[in-house]
Amino acid sequence: MTRKPIPGAGLVKGLRLTLKTLFTKPLTIHYPLEKEVLVPRARGVIALDADACTVCMLCARDCPDWCIYIEGHKEMQPPATEGGRPRSRATLDRFDIDYALCMYCGICVEVCPFDALFWSPEHEYSEMNITSLLHDKERLGVWLETVPDPPALES
Repeated sequence: MTRKPIPGAGLVKGLRLTLKTLFTKPLTIHYPLEKEVLVPRARGVIALDADACTVCMLCARDCPDWCIYIEGHKEMQPPATEGGRPRSRATLDRFDIDYALCMYCGICVEVCPFDALFWSPEHEYSEMNITSLLHDKERLGVWLETVPDPPALES
């Protein structure tokens, strides 16, 4: 025994759904006028602590997009104690990230053994010219001020 379709049942079902969604509040945020509230540890832009960077180039090597450019040189440091020998230390000359190429995967932040790279929650850094998306170490250092403190350790 097969059921006969009721004529107009699909139309009534569709109208009911239309009326239901017509009177519900939309989930859309009108971005320029209303700002979305982000979670505290949101991924925005990558910030650099240039003093912590040792020019090991692990971040540039592991980046799947090759958007990190690093240059450095070695400098001789005086001995830490009297009678010691001088040590060579790598000094960071250039650290650039091309955000036109970056896919924000975070591999560079995770692989850095010296905690020189951090996620900043700042996400509004659009540019009118694509060449302006190449951020140098000074601009990446400015983003460091916006990085939130890490969560406290559990006792």
